Amino acid sequence: MKIESINLVNFRNYEKLNIEFDNFLNIFYGKNGSGKTNLIEAIYLLSLTKSFRISNDKSLIRKGNIKAKVRGEIRKNGDLSSYTVAISNDGKTVEIDDNRQDKISDYVSRINVILFNPVDTRLIDEAPAERRKLLNIEISQLYKEYLVVLANYNRILKQRNFYLRSMYVNGNNDTSYLDIVTKKLVEYGVMIAKYRKEFIENINKYIMDIYASIFKTGELKVKYVSSYKNKNASELLKSYQKNYRKEMEIGKTLLGVHHDDIEFVLDNNNLKEWGSEGQRKNAIISFKIAELNVIHEIKKYYPILILDDLFSELDKEKITNILKMLNNEVQTFITTTEINKVDKKVIKKSKTFKVEDGYIKEDK
Repeated sequence: MKIESINLVNFRNYEKLNIEFDNFLNIFYGKNGSGKTNLIEAIYLLSLTKSFRISNDKSLIRKGNIKAKVRGEIRKNGDLSSYTVAISNDGKTVEIDDNRQDKISDYVSRINVILFNPVDTRLIDEAPAERRKLLNIEISQLYKEYLVVLANYNRILKQRNFYLRSMYVNGNNDTSYLDIVTKKLVEYGVMIAKYRKEFIENINKYIMDIYASIFKTGELKVKYVSSYKNKNASELLKSYQKNYRKEMEIGKTLLGVHHDDIEFVLDNNNLKEWGSEGQRKNAIISFKIAELNVIHEIKKYYPILILDDLFSELDKEKITNILKMLNNEVQTFITTTEINKVDKKVIKKSKTFKVEDGYIKEDK
């Protein structure tokens, strides 16, 4: 998969931009605030229809305007298609080859992007919700059905929590309807847990070798933590029923995949409890690189790789090790504030662009 070109209109600090990319390596350099991250944010938006920095889409519209548009030409398995995401005060629309898609789920998973940026280095320290968010984003790129199942689970969970609260307030002890809702929650939860378990198993096929190749020491693996893991629907339903009284009292569902987590384990030690800052950072980078192989294994092509400000996180030797690992089929985008930190051999293989105040100029 390659993004051959991108066109921006009133996106962030870009009034108009049309730029063509190299099929392998693209490096964007410039001062902080010049627009480097805005450009890769546009690529990410084109894939997942949302920003990795903010939740309010309207903030992506250039000041003084009412609409922003990102359009990209994507070549996948030899076929070229155009993808468009438009944002306005009325909402967001997506198009494939100028045909509007009524459902976001029909658009997402068509363009696959793996992103690493400095914020990711704190992922292991964050609350479990952030790691679940990572799982949801990455799995939804592989299977569009996952988004539908996840939305259904969250809808049933909301209904169930509301009914639990009403049962307690009204003194209602009849669990007939609660049984029905719980069975539906378990049905969707089992599907989600299966997707997540298989995804982590696939990550573990690659992550140990990747970590060792880049950082030269340690055995890294990822552990999927879930109350649904290795349990069938009947066992889960019994577990819920045991907790009915307690759940009614607090008005909240105590079990479920909405409590799932993942653990990064290095040499049998949980990195959240025992790892250094550097080890945690290295683990996340290895996870992202492993995803390249997982997507290639399932979809038979490599996704686009974005490395935002990687040089502020790693030394030149480790970055060189990362780039050596990348298959020539992986189109990669790197941003940096200092081009002189990039190995000269890497520069020779890449297309370099200077970014300054919303303008991008290719080096010749």
